Amino acid sequence: MSKWKRLMLSSLLGGTMMIVAACGGGNGAQENEADSGSATKELSGEVIMDGSSTVYPIAEAAAEEYMMEQPNVKVSVGASGTGGGFEKFTKGETDFSNASRPIKEEEKQAAADNGIEFQEFQLAYDGLSVVVNKENDWVDYLTVDELKKMWTEDGTVKKWSDIRPGWPDEEIKFFSPGHDSGTYDYFDEVILEGKELVKTAQLSEDDNILVRGVEGDQYAIGYFGYAYYLENKDKLKVVPIDGGNGPVEPTNETIETGKYTPLLRPLFTYVNVKSLKEKPQVYDYMEFLLETAGDLAEEVGYVRLPEEKYKEQLETLEGLK
Repeated sequence: MSKWKRLMLSSLLGGTMMIVAACGGGNGAQENEADSGSATKELSGEVIMDGSSTVYPIAEAAAEEYMMEQPNVKVSVGASGTGGGFEKFTKGETDFSNASRPIKEEEKQAAADNGIEFQEFQLAYDGLSVVVNKENDWVDYLTVDELKKMWTEDGTVKKWSDIRPGWPDEEIKFFSPGHDSGTYDYFDEVILEGKELVKTAQLSEDDNILVRGVEGDQYAIGYFGYAYYLENKDKLKVVPIDGGNGPVEPTNETIETGKYTPLLRPLFTYVNVKSLKEKPQVYDYMEFLLETAGDLAEEVGYVRLPEEKYKEQLETLEGLK
């Protein structure tokens, strides 16, 4: 049980805790005595996160829980995309940058140029999910090669019948995350392999717009994080992917065991080390995030890391004090 769950249980069983509002600066911390005689640290100030829309559900859930425990800390969570988040983070505008891919070399260099030291932490696993309209009764699975043929621009109008004989002679409607999205970057790496995305694709950094696009057109196809599929599974049909060992559908089990290849990926948050050292609320929130990420990931539809990984990262965090 995490310290936050123990604190809540102690509060419920031990009587009303005396909450003294913090005053003054945004980075302050003070000790407050509970009726039971135990001391708990009340913090104040801001924690600023931005970045991946895929990581957003975990970050949002964590922020809501944390602010229940620390009501004088305001945790703001943006979803400008992995690339957009790193752009702000490497300028020192945010404390955290959520990402659905590792930081790129040019982003590392931008951080270094601005004197930003950072630490990477993994929060959960995701299985990038390919989805079609509920009325699509012809697609039973897709191979990686078929995905490449569909999504790579080759100067032709793509029809379903071009992908597999017997499929409808109807134009495919594509819905994809935008170029600032880490989900797009990952899809680009494993499916497009650096080639141009089909030009007719409708792009959006908002996964909910992609959901509505696929839901509204029988001949549509799209992709996004596993949690967004689970949230909308009554509206969409997920497509099993054959990565060479037969069709595999994204599930908690296939993602956790690594069977869902090649669309399996870790989800990250990056934290500004200066913020960790100078803002008690940032350090405390990072600790809270690692202690609760596994449970929260499963609640919102992702897959937890092995417990040993969270423990190792808590030790890494301790070393950054």
